Amino acid sequence: MTRFATTRLVLAIAALPLLAACQPAPETPDQPDLCGASGFQGLMGQNRTALDQLTLPQGTRVVGPDDMVTADYRTDRLNIEYDRKGIIHKIGCY
Repeated sequence: MTRFATTRLVLAIAALPLLAACQPAPETPDQPDLCGASGFQGLMGQNRTALDQLTLPQGTRVVGPDDMVTADYRTDRLNIEYDRKGIIHKIGCY
């Protein structure tokens, strides 16, 4: 066996534990829907103007791509995010 082949074999064996570490994390149970986000999932993929006809819960944040928001995490707050084209792409409690 050449020195190059030996080096490759040693590197391949050394990489095995790293590959084993790439197993997906176990799934965790979903957080409770404290903000009622499940009732708004039908808005996904729609234009943000669809929100104009709705009465959203008090404290709801409608967030655009350049909007600044606080980093506080609140599971009771509904957040609706839209992209640069105005398409709603994320709805959740945070």
